[in-house]
Amino acid sequence: MKSMRLVIALVLAGLVPAQAQITETVAKHHMIAAANPHAAAAGLEMLRAGGSAVDAAVATQLVLGLVEPESSGIGGGAFMLVYDRISRKTTSFDGREMAPASATPRMFLGPDGQPRTKSDAIPGGLSVGIPGVIGMLDLAHKKYGKLPWARLFQPAIKLADNGFAVGPKLARTIAGFRRGANMPDIKSHFYHADGTPLAEGEIYKNPEYAQSLRKIAAEGPDGFYKGAIAQAIVNAVQHAPGQTGGMTLGDLANYRAQERAPVCGDYRRYQVCSMGPPSSGGIAVLQILGALQRFPSSQLQPGTLSNAHLFAQASKLAYADRAKYLADPGFVPVPIKGLIDKNYIASRAALIDPAKDMGRAEAGNPPSEKHTQLSPQKSPVRHGTSHMTIVDDAGSVVAMTTSVESVFGANIMAGGFMLNNTLTDFSFQPVLDGLPVANAPAPGKLPLSAMSPTIVFNTDRSFLLSVGSPGGPAIIDYVAQTLSGILDGKMSPKDAIAMPRELNMNGPTQMENAPGVDKLAAGLTAMGHTVRVSDQEGSGLHGIMKVKGGYIGAADPRRDGIALGD
Repeated sequence: MKSMRLVIALVLAGLVPAQAQITETVAKHHMIAAANPHAAAAGLEMLRAGGSAVDAAVATQLVLGLVEPESSGIGGGAFMLVYDRISRKTTSFDGREMAPASATPRMFLGPDGQPRTKSDAIPGGLSVGIPGVIGMLDLAHKKYGKLPWARLFQPAIKLADNGFAVGPKLARTIAGFRRGANMPDIKSHFYHADGTPLAEGEIYKNPEYAQSLRKIAAEGPDGFYKGAIAQAIVNAVQHAPGQTGGMTLGDLANYRAQERAPVCGDYRRYQVCSMGPPSSGGIAVLQILGALQRFPSSQLQPGTLSNAHLFAQASKLAYADRAKYLADPGFVPVPIKGLIDKNYIASRAALIDPAKDMGRAEAGNPPSEKHTQLSPQKSPVRHGTSHMTIVDDAGSVVAMTTSVESVFGANIMAGGFMLNNTLTDFSFQPVLDGLPVANAPAPGKLPLSAMSPTIVFNTDRSFLLSVGSPGGPAIIDYVAQTLSGILDGKMSPKDAIAMPRELNMNGPTQMENAPGVDKLAAGLTAMGHTVRVSDQEGSGLHGIMKVKGGYIGAADPRRDGIALGD
């Protein structure tokens, strides 16, 4: 206990860089792994006060919106997976941002009818969806919270008022975000008067955010979706620099988060549960793992050529289906059962040649009562997301992935928080090759996501492992690769989370620059892969695993995260 408190104190005082911390922690009673030490400490405070995993998630998110505003916040959206140890049931909460009533299928097409670039469509009000985080946190708290709602806001309010030392990731992001200097809200918050960006270690305060949190703490979600904060959001969207949006007070007042059934499937002797549509993450992760089940674990050992090849092939097949079938199930008949049907996945896995790359994969034809002729969408990649995993004293678990979509969202703020650009997760082209695209924009529709908060259970349905990550569409591969590393490779969470990333989103095989990568790349090239090697900073994995006598937690060394527990 004393050593853990010393680690927390040194990190929060800035005396130990986040990346220099131990990235694996052992705890007996409760644990949190999150993307920033301040946020993890807020969650741990709630757990120590007897709070639930959901209580800790609320406190953690509110601090993340302050200390990691480039990645998540109350102006964005989130998905939360909850395992209730008492009832032994798993459920999920959907806080995805929603398109306002003003959205149209052609909203991201230029005057020539061609899709705009994503970087051109992001800044301003057009890309902002109705934020869902507060609605989702309230819904989950009403069902699983133990501490008073207002209590959960205290750490974030205190930190926003008193200030905190800017961390390495936020400092790097501000310095490298060239557009920020031209966006008034970002400039006023994260730049000095002389135009230089805030540097690591400088103190940042946000009293406007503290004021917003006080209002929501006192009034609940109505304090966000109605009244002064709602008006500030509408004003920011309708009068944004560059391009404006049509969000109204009615859009905000009508937003409702949803509780949904998770998607679950077997992987070897384990059960894996994750987020269903409008996220594609859970289905794609289950498809990748399902395809890998055709092969023995001996061929899926991390760092081997067979593993890199087989994982890339399974991933290609899953991303091909994702592009064609996945969207908001309230608008499109998504064949969920068909896509994770064991026989269907087995037929897809049969397409994998253990010795040769398959080239670009085509979507399959899953069994479904309703089958719609659709065209696969084309998805640009952006990263602006965070993840947390939490286990409380009762053994209940939260896996929550949260986002403002791109870096600093839409680059505009209201009430001291960033607004998302999640509407650019829609397909910019509503029709391709004469067929509709499932993920086309529409009023009231939820854009497709890749967020994949995941919980793994043993054969007796007891909790074993929880993992999740930021990373845009690459989230799916980050999570699936980590799960395979732990379940097939018998890696520790720390080693699995830190291992070099290998991705294939139905295109080139992307490999993180690391020792031994040249040999692997050469072997894959000989098998027909197009290989791209680069430095990858998109992942930000966090995981907790049940072990004898307690839990092991780990955080991705590529970011500022930490695992804390007692």
